[in-house]
Order: sequence, then structure tokens, then C-alpha cells
Amino acid sequence: MPRLIHVQNLNKQIEAPARVGYCDSFLCRLRGLMFRPHLPHDEGLLLVEKRDSRLDTSIHMFFVPFDLTVVWINSQMTVVDKILAKSWKPAYFPKSDAKYTLEIHPDRWADYEIGDQVTFVDA
Repeated sequence: MPRLIHVQNLNKQIEAPARVGYCDSFLCRLRGLMFRPHLPHDEGLLLVEKRDSRLDTSIHMFFVPFDLTVVWINSQMTVVDKILAKSWKPAYFPKSDAKYTLEIHPDRWADYEIGDQVTFVDA
């Protein structure tokens, strides 16, 4: 079980930020949110790579039976892209290099905007 964190937006207050698992191991990133029946509104995952990259932070939605808000964050802790990922789609890539991929409930779309600065805080 990954440790739980909050991804705080430094540009705007998020009333109740999601508790997300900090996934920095290969197995945690590999499993991601696949095979889960649903994603609660207050949960998610932060997939962590070793360096900024478009390719390494790409995702697929195979075996994920629900949509996601996906937010890409670079090593300078700046949101560089976001999308609404549809279930069972083959691939999504960020527009810019990123180190972190935040996967949260689709209703949290407005929590982050491109250009926002973020920080990670233990939950």
C-alpha cells in the first residue's frame, strides 16, 4: 500500500483535497487503477517517475472501467497538462514533459489548471 498524500494547489484553495497514493515503485505504477470497480471522490493515485518525460508519464485506460481526471506535473511542481481520460482508451500523453501523473475522480476537474504550482503533503 503506497503512502497517502494530498496534492495541494498553491494557486487556489481546494476545499477537501483527495487522498492519493504516492506510487513510486514499478509494481504500484504497473497496477495503477486497473481492475478496481470504482474510484471514490476523495481518492486517487500519484504515479511518480524518475525524470521528466512525455513517454514515461503516458498512461493507458485498459481495464479501468471509469473515467479519470489526469493531471501531469513536472519536477518544478507545475501543472503542465490535464485531460479527462475515458475508460478503455489506449493511450494518453502529456503535452509537455512531466514527472508526476495525478489520477483522480473526474468530478475533480476544476481542482487544478495548467500553470498551477502544487506541493505534496502527507495525508
